[in-house]
Amino acid sequence: MLLAMSPLSLDAQALKVPAPSPLQTFKQNFALGEVSVEYSRPSAKSRVIFGDVVPFGKIWRTGANASTKITFSDAVKLEGVTVQPGTYALYTIPGKDVWEVMLYSDLNLGGSVHEYKTENEVLRLKVKPSTLPALVETFTIQINNVKPSSASIDLSWEKTQVSIALTADIDERIMKNIEKSLAADTRPYYQSASYYYENNKDLGKALEWVNKATEQSPKAFWIMLLKAKIQLKSGDKKGAIESANKTIELAKEAQSDDYVKMAEKLIAEAKK
Repeated sequence: MLLAMSPLSLDAQALKVPAPSPLQTFKQNFALGEVSVEYSRPSAKSRVIFGDVVPFGKIWRTGANASTKITFSDAVKLEGVTVQPGTYALYTIPGKDVWEVMLYSDLNLGGSVHEYKTENEVLRLKVKPSTLPALVETFTIQINNVKPSSASIDLSWEKTQVSIALTADIDERIMKNIEKSLAADTRPYYQSASYYYENNKDLGKALEWVNKATEQSPKAFWIMLLKAKIQLKSGDKKGAIESANKTIELAKEAQSDDYVKMAEKLIAEAKK
């Protein structure tokens, strides 16, 4: 026989309230791959966090609820130590002067740190914390200062921040890909010239490639602006101004005001 449920029971089952430590997931394209993070975010709530709620010298799950997970789709380095592609749990041992940061292979340990086994560690490194000028109420993980092959993984809470250097050795791979691609029928001249310009490589070769790219796409104002940048970086101010003026002409025709402004700024810089 089925028992009828009271309206009060139904209301209780349907009740939804905010999680005290809400889950956050995010992805960040980095180098030639992607970094993704999944973690729960506790808040300070007027409490003293490090040294109290999170004791110094003891393993912390680096968040709340389930294990904090970080996934690298490609090989990277943390503080110079190579990490292979995969998903890892992130644990830390906070300290007043030094933090220890660990990547852990068991993704299900969560907050049961009394069962933590060092043999499951993939990596352990030490970093120094810094003091923030303003309070960070909710524990936050971010990937900041993102450049082509470097960034930082920042852990921030209360007035403490820990930054872990994230790098990737991609230059040799890209150089080989450029060489291979330029031998093919469809040659990525623009992308190759852009990489050489951004990474301070052979500017003569970059100019050669960007010229071929402009021949392929004579109305591409973004390619013409790259040519101007390469010329300016090479010391050819006259050529840079000519290419920037051509960029302005093409960008106005395409109604791209932002490229007009960038070209005007380059001309002003070349005239200094």
